[in-house]
Amino acid sequence: MDTEPRHTSALLVNRRGQYLLHLRDAHKPIDDPGAWSLPGGAREGGETPEEAVARELREETGLVLDGLTRFTVIDDMTVFLGRWDGDPSRLPVGEGIMFAFFDAATTAHLTMAPWAAEVLARHQADGNVPPPLRHRKDAVANVIGVHLYLERDGKVLLGLRHPDSPFAPLHHHFLAGHCEQESAVACLIREAREEAGLVIEAADVELAHVVHVVGTPGTRPRLQLVFRARRWAGEPRLLEPDKCLAWEWWPLDALPDPLVGYARTALDGVRAGRLYSEQGWE
Repeated sequence: MDTEPRHTSALLVNRRGQYLLHLRDAHKPIDDPGAWSLPGGAREGGETPEEAVARELREETGLVLDGLTRFTVIDDMTVFLGRWDGDPSRLPVGEGIMFAFFDAATTAHLTMAPWAAEVLARHQADGNVPPPLRHRKDAVANVIGVHLYLERDGKVLLGLRHPDSPFAPLHHHFLAGHCEQESAVACLIREAREEAGLVIEAADVELAHVVHVVGTPGTRPRLQLVFRARRWAGEPRLLEPDKCLAWEWWPLDALPDPLVGYARTALDGVRAGRLYSEQGWE
């Protein structure tokens, strides 16, 4: 006989001690309309609570998390505790209105589902909520850029950026992109496939150079990671013509002009066997 509760939810806490909450629809015939709650839902078929909470998290947030542990049971619900430090604004909203992080003090002023408020109260009573991190008022998060260094027969692969590009139009540059909710190497592999149809395995990737760049005053600093792929499959194809006009192999001793400034810095660093450079810092 199955005696497990039929419902599950996930209490996700970040390193600041903030809780990930889900704002429910206000105008639907559902429980706790318009209230902040926890992601989760009912078990289906013969699912275990662990299987159900994993499925619900994936459906509602797109998250696939390891390390969820049983925390408490409230009425007919098993609550799982986990850690997540991502950006809730980037989560796909499968149900409800939005996701957001709140610290313990702020949750007291929210309209919350009663059972969710009880879950948070139990968690805080355990004394395992880390204190909020203190940040300098002028602290700025750095943007992470990922770049592909491919070398063949003494030539390096560079793309000519589209004239309508908001960054460096008609300049030559690496195949590149910004890290999303993924590792830097996973980003590199994805961008290589999406932009040029190249297939790269993670085991064939190594860090070649890092450039820490700051531009004009008020802009966010950028940490530009350049990875070398020792092997790859395919020839570069123009798959995003709105971003890049052509892929070409350029001799390392005859690089094209104009070339994105920090890309030239990185290429110089790779040739010199240097792993790190800075640009724009006083």
